[in-house]
Amino acid sequence: MTMLDQVTPLIITYNEGPNISRTLDKLSWAQRIVVIDSGSTDGTVEMLRCCPQAEVIQRPFIDAASQCNFGLTQVMSPWVLSLDADYELSDELIRELTSLEPPESTVGYRVRFVYRIYGRPLRGSLYPPRTVLYRKDKACYRQEGHTQRVVLDGEVLRLDGIIYHDDRKPLARWLTSQQRYAREEARYLLDRQRGALRRTDKIRLMGWPAPIGVFFYTLFVKGCLFDGWPGWYYALQRTIAEMLIALEIMDRRAAQQLTDTT
Repeated sequence: MTMLDQVTPLIITYNEGPNISRTLDKLSWAQRIVVIDSGSTDGTVEMLRCCPQAEVIQRPFIDAASQCNFGLTQVMSPWVLSLDADYELSDELIRELTSLEPPESTVGYRVRFVYRIYGRPLRGSLYPPRTVLYRKDKACYRQEGHTQRVVLDGEVLRLDGIIYHDDRKPLARWLTSQQRYAREEARYLLDRQRGALRRTDKIRLMGWPAPIGVFFYTLFVKGCLFDGWPGWYYALQRTIAEMLIALEIMDRRAAQQLTDTT
């Protein structure tokens, strides 16, 4: 029995029609794929039902962490491979997983990402390594801002293979999502104790520096300046996302000041 025989991919979906087929193409090895769908209406579920290993479970969306924790209850294997619907496993990572023999002390593995814009890879991105492979009985998700984070009790190692991130949903959908993410991120940052925040989050709380810093950091430090239009596209995306967060933070502070003076 190889490691792949002990792993169940877990995917959270909502209107991922432009992406899901590429994710599934790299999961042909899986005996079972658990998909928690939040009410897709764009053909995502129909695409999933064409994959014999995929088991689609409909569940109303509360937040990403709740969806993931519910998904864990549906997994029967000892290991989980947690994937977004715009991820593509590299062939190198699949080969690495096939020969993987985790020691008992290891509860998870983190993986690096290569960001793609419509199939074109970037030299670098702001997307951090993520713990995507872990023991089911050691994992629990918590919500942090607009995203979820898996909490593990034990040793987490790094895998050498990579995952490609390539979200091809329409720009209008991306903008709508970023507005929601900005509201959730601003609420999270303002409600947290300042001492518990990371350095990057403290910069975000300042408002204006974050969008400017992200624009130049993405272009020059991460090298997106040399990736042609995909690099500029990504840099502008990340700058707009930070601008929305900054505006939400400033708007909430202004509203609170107005309330305090009346």
